[in-house]
Amino acid sequence: MSKLSVQLYSVRDAFAHNPTGTLSHLAELGFTQVEPYGVRENLAVLRTALPALGLTAPTAHARLLDPRIDQHAVFAAAAELGIGIVIDPLVEPARWHDPADIATTATALNDAAKVAAEHGVTVGYHNHFWELESRIGNRTALEVLAGRLDPAVVLEVDTYWATAGGAQAPALLRGLGDRVRAIHVKDGGLATDGSGQVPAGQGRVPVADVLAAAPQALRVVEFDRYDGDIFAGLAASLAFLRETEQPDGMQR
Repeated sequence: MSKLSVQLYSVRDAFAHNPTGTLSHLAELGFTQVEPYGVRENLAVLRTALPALGLTAPTAHARLLDPRIDQHAVFAAAAELGIGIVIDPLVEPARWHDPADIATTATALNDAAKVAAEHGVTVGYHNHFWELESRIGNRTALEVLAGRLDPAVVLEVDTYWATAGGAQAPALLRGLGDRVRAIHVKDGGLATDGSGQVPAGQGRVPVADVLAAAPQALRVVEFDRYDGDIFAGLAASLAFLRETEQPDGMQR
């Protein structure tokens, strides 16, 4: 199975205007897997467009920890779409400085995983820069979180944000090991507002070393912001990944 995917947030404007056409364009670029956001919100279009275009969605982003969220409904929608891992995309920066707050987040994710298991789905968490910028003793807040998670909960490490937060992303990935089931592959100048992002291999993220450090992980191409044609940027990142790695994910 391919280890290459693309986060649909990268093409959010196009997707909002013409979701099926946008998915078709991604398929034409060579992507066979996508990472949706808003699983319930986009269920209607995804349930028809994904199979029609030969696309699958092994992972997706959805807010899980807001008490107003109906987790059963989110996981049921994910299961219908064949999504195996639903990833909470963000816990606010203020909650990563106190070990008690991190423990509360871990408990919430662990509890969500129990609900997800009823639907045959796994729960994950995706970082930004602040979980790496914040340190508890000699560990980053993300590593503290990982130490409190049940084995059933996985991580999607955003390697751009990890690097922007001051981490050595390859070492971080090696330390987190097999808990990392997916990585966000993006590059740029490491601005914490997401500006200046460029195709993989053209910025300051050591992308080749990142890939080598997480051979088991799904590679999810993403741009938070891009000044050029986003589809051209995605195509360039996809070409870099194909050139850098063998089909089985091993480094050339």
